[in-house]
Amino acid sequence: MPDRLDPRRENTRGIWDNPSMGMGEANESLLRKHLEDEGFSHTFVWQDGPEAFYPDHTHAGLTAHIILDGEMTLTMNGQSKKYRAGERCDVPAGAVHSARMGAGGCRYLVGEK
Repeated sequence: MPDRLDPRRENTRGIWDNPSMGMGEANESLLRKHLEDEGFSHTFVWQDGPEAFYPDHTHAGLTAHIILDGEMTLTMNGQSKKYRAGERCDVPAGAVHSARMGAGGCRYLVGEK
């Protein structure tokens, strides 16, 4: 699964080509549309406080997480990876995983199938 959205996609090009644009409301709308175009029927923005932790759990369907601000460390299949603003992590349906937010918390766009 991609760590970043494909920069060749027209509806996300400005975000990845010019990181100084930030993740403002207009860009969040473009990212939401991108997820909807991929078939994610439920999208929403979620925010967790500093060092928030979700122990091992699963989701019934595929979930996508696009980091808007802060950072999240996702642990899945015995491997941990830190994701920062602009990066995306996908979690397959039924995959056991945990997540810990960074010292500044994390705000992210979620897509659920």
